[in-house]
Amino acid sequence: MSQWCVMLRARRRALERDLDLVLATPTDCQLTRDLLARGGRARDQLLTFCDFPGEVKPTNNVSESSLRPSVPQRKVANGDRARWAADFEAGVRTAVDTARLAGEGPFKTILNIVTH
Repeated sequence: MSQWCVMLRARRRALERDLDLVLATPTDCQLTRDLLARGGRARDQLLTFCDFPGEVKPTNNVSESSLRPSVPQRKVANGDRARWAADFEAGVRTAVDTARLAGEGPFKTILNIVTH
């Protein structure tokens, strides 16, 4: 096993310990409890980047960056004052970007989502 793998595994164990401490934090705030519960449910996925170094980034900056250009367009062109409209726009953008990253056509991907 390479030195890099040993170091990465040690770092993952340290991150898991830190994550356990954060998720076990007692609080009187219901919003914080809800957030901690969501983190607990996603716990197994939070450190995926450690299992696939170089393939999975530790942030969601790719997703955030791909949605960013659509915000001004949505605000100017669509005038999404309704929450459902903003959610719909974000869903379409996400489907289109996911299709692009997977090397598939956006129309086919959206059609598949709508029909299944």
